[in-house]
Order: sequence, then structure tokens, then C-alpha cells
Amino acid sequence: MGTNAGQRCTRTLSNQLLKDTLLQALQANDYLTVESILDEGNMDVDTIFEVEDEGLVLASYKSGYWLPSFKLTASWATGLHITVMLGHLESLQVLLDHKASINSKPNGKTPLHVACEVANLDCVKILIAHGAKLNVFSVSGHTPLHYCKTKESVRCAKELIWSGADVNLQSDNQAQETPLHTAARIGIPELVGFYVKHGAIVDSVNSTLETPLSTAAYWALNIKEQRYSSKHHLICRMLLDYNANVNFRDIDRKSPLHKAAWNCDHILMHMMLEAGAQATTMDVNGCAPQQYVLKVTSVRAAGQPEVCYQLLLNHGAARIYPPQFHKVLQECHSYPRAVEVMVNAYEHIRATYKWNKAIPQDDLERHQAFYESLFEVCSNSPRSLMHLARCAIRSVLWKRCHRVIPQLPLPTTLKKYLLLEPQGRLY
Repeated sequence: MGTNAGQRCTRTLSNQLLKDTLLQALQANDYLTVESILDEGNMDVDTIFEVEDEGLVLASYKSGYWLPSFKLTASWATGLHITVMLGHLESLQVLLDHKASINSKPNGKTPLHVACEVANLDCVKILIAHGAKLNVFSVSGHTPLHYCKTKESVRCAKELIWSGADVNLQSDNQAQETPLHTAARIGIPELVGFYVKHGAIVDSVNSTLETPLSTAAYWALNIKEQRYSSKHHLICRMLLDYNANVNFRDIDRKSPLHKAAWNCDHILMHMMLEAGAQATTMDVNGCAPQQYVLKVTSVRAAGQPEVCYQLLLNHGAARIYPPQFHKVLQECHSYPRAVEVMVNAYEHIRATYKWNKAIPQDDLERHQAFYESLFEVCSNSPRSLMHLARCAIRSVLWKRCHRVIPQLPLPTTLKKYLLLEPQGRLY
């Protein structure tokens, strides 16, 4: 018994040393050593290793709950996964020549998923040529196309599509996102154009009925940095040119215009309104886009709320109910230009005691000239004749203001006045 136990121990140690040697050879792209070990037949070509993987390039998990202090730093992987992650083509070819399982996913991803995540086109081509499945799901429910999420991986996505990958296949998870949704969310215009050209459904929907246009509109603002993305703006422009439905509404009845308004993104709002977006559409909570701008005016440092209000009012948005106008002041007291646009949409609106309470003392002092003019024109006296004439013209034109006023034979200054361009004080 002692002799047998010793032999087993020796054999186990020998196998472990051989496994360690193979792993080191794979990581160093020492393909001659890899080939020598596999030729001897003492090591399975599909041996699973535990390797360092802090970025979880090799791993894919179903969504769930994790301990806040717990972070995975290692993954299980076959030699194929390791060589693909590191881009070691020679060792990859040796493994394939020895019939390595090309679609195995010991930690949730196939080698093709990994190749797309690291944007290695050569590995993608080799794996496809050896029969890698193009539409296979990772454990988290994503296809290889869903892992093409960088500018560098555009060529990988093209190779997948040219080889027969399904461009409209939704992820097999809660999100049910198409590759077009992924490209719109991440912000890769090149992929959006390529996908649509190769049959992607422009108005495909995910699990919350969001279209790629709605997705791109929402993700156009980096909230942490308060910075707008020109790439997402370009994607929205492209999708509209591809005849995306600008009034398509998601599960909460929000249109893409609602998403742009929530971001206080006047560039996208202008784009969508010119494409036919309805300024008065209400979501499931009864909120129109104007209410969304109002909700976020105080927290969108990079936005220009006065431009957003101008656009909506010039496209027929309803004015705030006068007895509730103090809520405009509560949200916009630091943006007098926004207040000016909103006030000038009325023939006359009377200030109430709630107005004073809504404006902090430091803002009253900081914008003293403006707020003095506000309370002066919103007293019992009527507005100026010029302002009343403006309101009369706007009343007739209503939602056509944005289109008709620029064509009127009037000086540019007057056109801007009719379109509620703020002047810095009220008259």
C-alpha cells in the first residue's frame, strides 16, 4: 500500500509539473515545447488551467449578486483561450492541429468570444476557418458580435458578418440586445453603418422596447464627466437617415426625444424635432419632454437648458400651467436665460408669493438686474406692445414657428426675438 501510494504521489507530481510546463509554454508562445508535450500524449489538448485574469477577458457570468468586497481575479481556460487572449498564433495553430475543442467554454466564453473581446482579427479568422460557431452564446448570453465593442474590433465584426453571423440575434439575457443596440450604446458609428448595410433592423427592440436610436440618445451623455459624445450624435443622425422611427416609444412610453431631453442635449433634441419628433408626447407618468428638461436643468452643468426650452416651444410644446410656474423657478433659478425663454412664451403671467420663495437669495443677488425685470413685467401692468405682437404671431404659427419664422422677410434680430432668443432681461 505504501509503495502504491508513493507511486500515485509521484505520478500526480509529475503530471502537475508537466501541466505547469505546458502552461508556461503557452504563455510564452513556445510552440515547439507545446507541440512536443502534446505529441508525447501525456497531456490532454483540452486541459483546463486556472490563470490570472483580472479583467475577466476569459470569463463570463450570469448576472447576480456579489459581495461588495469580492473581486474575481482568475479564470479557467483551455490552451486555446490562453493563446487567443495573448495573440500567440503559432501555439494556437499547434493546438488546432491536435484537434483542440474549438467551442469549449470552461469559464463561460468560447475562444471566439475571447478573440472578439481582445479584437484579434487573425485569431478570429483562424477560429472561423476551423469551424468555430458564429452565433454561440456565452454564459452571460452574448454572441461574438456582442463582444465587438471597440473601434479596434470593427474588423472582427465584419469578418463575423461576412462569414454568416446573425446581425439581428438578440442577447440571451435580460437585456435582449441586438448587436446594433450594443454599437449604439457604446458609440461606434462604423459598426452601426456596417450592421445596417448588412441587414440589421433599424427599429429592432430590446427587452424594454428601446430601439437603437433611443439607446444612442440616452448614452450620448457621460454623466460622470458631464460631457456629450459626438459619436453618439453621429449615430443618431445615421439612424434617422436610415429611417429610424423618431417617435417609437419604449415600455415606459418614452420616445427618443424624452431621452435627449433627460440629458438636456439640445443638439439631439434639435435633430429629432427636425426629423418629426412630437414635442407634446407624454410618457407613462404623463411627462412631456419639457418636463424632463425641467427635472434635470439644475444638474446638467454641460447643458444649455434655454436652448432646449426654445426648441420645444418653437415646435409646439405646451407651456407650463401658470399657477405651477414657481416650479420652473425652483429648477432654473441659476439659469436666468432659461427663465426668460419660459416667461416670454406667455402674453402675461403674474408673479405669486411662491416665486420669491423659489429663488435663493444668493441667486437673486447674483442676477439682480434680471430678476428685477422679471418681477416688474410680471406685476399687474401689461407687457410691452412688441411682446404682445410676438405672442400673437406665435399663437397663429404655433408648432410651425421653427419653420415659418426663419422665412419671414424680417431682420435677423426680429426673427430671433420671435423665436424667444433670450436678451438678458425682460421688457
